[in-house]
Amino acid sequence: MKFVKMLILILVVIVPENVHAIEVSARNAVLYEPQSQRIIFEKNQDEKRGMASTTKIVTAITALENSNLTDVVTVSKKAADVEGSSVWLEAGEKQTLENLLYGLMLSSGNDAAIAIAEHISGTTEKFALLMNETAKKAGANNSSFKNPNGLDEEGHYTTALDLAKITAYAMENEKFKEIVSTKQKTIPWQGHKWDRSLKNHNKMLSLYEGADGVKTGFTKKCGRCLVSSAFKNGTRLIAVTLNAPNDWDDHTKMLDLGFSLLESKCIVKKDEILGKCSIENGTETVVEIKAQAGFWFPVLKSDKTKINVNIARDVKAPVLKGQTLGFAEIYLNDKKISEIPLIANNDIEVLYIPTIWDNFKILISSLCD
Repeated sequence: MKFVKMLILILVVIVPENVHAIEVSARNAVLYEPQSQRIIFEKNQDEKRGMASTTKIVTAITALENSNLTDVVTVSKKAADVEGSSVWLEAGEKQTLENLLYGLMLSSGNDAAIAIAEHISGTTEKFALLMNETAKKAGANNSSFKNPNGLDEEGHYTTALDLAKITAYAMENEKFKEIVSTKQKTIPWQGHKWDRSLKNHNKMLSLYEGADGVKTGFTKKCGRCLVSSAFKNGTRLIAVTLNAPNDWDDHTKMLDLGFSLLESKCIVKKDEILGKCSIENGTETVVEIKAQAGFWFPVLKSDKTKINVNIARDVKAPVLKGQTLGFAEIYLNDKKISEIPLIANNDIEVLYIPTIWDNFKILISSLCD
């Protein structure tokens, strides 16, 4: 089937210079818009650094992709005795993987991280290999993970941009998103009269409207590290800071900047008529074609968007309503970002043309009358 192209939409608006200029305390920072994979703001985004417990973002999504939430995990002595933040797991204790993930992401349990890693891979070293595979899938090519909890270790590093990409990838998982947006959670505590009460360390969940994740981190070597996510008016932003003395303030500034610049715009409406297709041998010579789905996209004021409509040619009847008769290519600043099928708005039947025999039968019939 051949196609004919039409350009039907162009949008050009100019944005003032230096509108992205803000000051942050972080040594490394990035504000990332995952749908367009755009960097709205950055500071030393590609410098390789330790990321403390924000490591657990990778641990959690790797666990979700390589195990079941209902798995029962037996806590080892190594996991129970690990240094740093914990949920007070005890050797021999049994917990579901789901409970451990809440302990990992809300209370930043290093013990939960070890228990999860050992359950899935047998050792933390083998689990780290899985973590690195996850990072590669997310498009993070400048990272190396050596452990599941983020304690300082030679060769354990990432970049602000890589961590944003990994987080964007993780936030596509509904269970991950549910866990990191939870402010408080109660999980069992075997051998005790009360349950464990977990409280999310991420203050952004309360400080910032629309915040829905994701993880804090701190070691003396790495400093304060924070990854946050916020969703407003159809747009998600991921903010990352590494070694940031004033991380809550940094993230508020960056997210405010992003939401002030971005607008989720309807580029194409569902069922919007985008052209007409010529039909051969049909009861009608043309059929309207419409967008099979709508398309919303976060745009900056400086963005240029356009739609190239590709309509099928040499189409013969019959045509069925909903039949694909083309596609619309959506471009942002000359880069193709999506493609939407174009479908027939109605049926068109084959045009009946009497044959010589039909005409002969009609003639005979008229003579007999």
